[in-house]
Amino acid sequence: MVGRHATRGRRAALTALGALVLTALPSAASAAPPPAPGPQPAARTTGTDTGTGTGVPSARMLRAMERDLGLTPKQAAARLVNEAEAGTRAGMLRNTLGDRFAGAWVGGPTAAELTVATTDAADTAAIEAQGAKAAVVGRNLAELRAVKEKLDAAAVRTRTRQTPVWYVDVKTNRVTVQATSRSAATAFIEAAEVTGQGVGVRVSPDQPRVLEDLVGGDAYYINDQARCSIGFSVTKDDQQGFATAGHCGDPGDTTTGYNEADQGTFQASTFPGKDVAWVGVNSDWTATPDVRAEDGEKIQIAGSVEALVGASVCRSGSTTGWHCGTIQQHDTSVTYPEGTVDGLTETTVCAEPGDSGGPFVSGTQAQGTTSGGSGDCTNGGTTFYQPINPLLSDFGLTLKTTSAAAETPAPQDNAAADAWAAGRVYEVGATVSYDGARYRCLQSHQAQGVGSPASTPALWQRV
Repeated sequence: MVGRHATRGRRAALTALGALVLTALPSAASAAPPPAPGPQPAARTTGTDTGTGTGVPSARMLRAMERDLGLTPKQAAARLVNEAEAGTRAGMLRNTLGDRFAGAWVGGPTAAELTVATTDAADTAAIEAQGAKAAVVGRNLAELRAVKEKLDAAAVRTRTRQTPVWYVDVKTNRVTVQATSRSAATAFIEAAEVTGQGVGVRVSPDQPRVLEDLVGGDAYYINDQARCSIGFSVTKDDQQGFATAGHCGDPGDTTTGYNEADQGTFQASTFPGKDVAWVGVNSDWTATPDVRAEDGEKIQIAGSVEALVGASVCRSGSTTGWHCGTIQQHDTSVTYPEGTVDGLTETTVCAEPGDSGGPFVSGTQAQGTTSGGSGDCTNGGTTFYQPINPLLSDFGLTLKTTSAAAETPAPQDNAAADAWAAGRVYEVGATVSYDGARYRCLQSHQAQGVGSPASTPALWQRV
């Protein structure tokens, strides 16, 4: 594990490497990024290719995807469109299949191949009708998650340093335990009483550690000694602030900004168990929807729609810059030296100590804040992020997005207990009432004020 504390003598060099800016910037610096060159490719025609609310990715993001994923410019642009559209189709099929649903993922250079798993071969026709490939498997998603929950429970009462990662792998229809040896994996599986329940083992010497001591966004300092990374700007009522990693500080810890000016205070923090925290800032700092990418260019966040397994994702970090990769699996449990963290997402994006707390972005959608990992950006590695939607829900925060300035009160069914509300985090399958009609959620996200169910068919299906 890398120590969190840094000497003050190193600050001057480090603050120049900041990435995510929460201060008010000159107008030239805060201008919107230029549009991506060339025409944008059309999404696959399925009847749900409008109303995604995903925004337009910047040219810098597309170029980073080209570099790190080996794509042409046309493939990078097409991939983002296909990923957003596939999420909608997967959500519709998940709601249709119900307890037969066993996961979904995208594949191919441009993510044009959507696969949806089911436990019933009779669903094949319905899946293929949505332009997806059907995978008939033995266990539904609920069964896989039940097995993982037993591993989660076992981790509370047993040491898991030698079995630091376990997750639901929808592609193989099993729960996988990553361990430093097969014997360590076997002992953990037996302790969880899931022997014979299809748990796979992946032997690897990697032992993830918290990536602390440098910044992913702009640098900020904790109690004038430790430093970490700004993730995404958030608000809570009239209080502005930012989301970051829970291992960076405890409630009440004070922070100063990249310029060493007084900044704020940790309002809440959880680690281990989860790796979530948020800092409330003083009036000298202004929350923005911006994330800094390569060469100081900013990407503006439009929302927090959760990307599928297999989708591309990019990370900002002051140690290693802007790097991209793909999502390997959601709902991953990881054991750090300090304890186990559940609900992380594993990625192929490289990172190094100091990138902790920084933002993960897919297209223009916030995905999460950097937690930890293994490897480096010379030889490659694995990095985990804490999904942003649970963080927002846990702390009652609202993500700062490009739509915030245009938000207006939406019509509500005042008598309905399940009336749709901006700022609320909705999971796939949730049902709401809005303007006299009922809708079912297709993709997990935090509702934006300008993205009502009636205007975002990629996120909501009328029922």
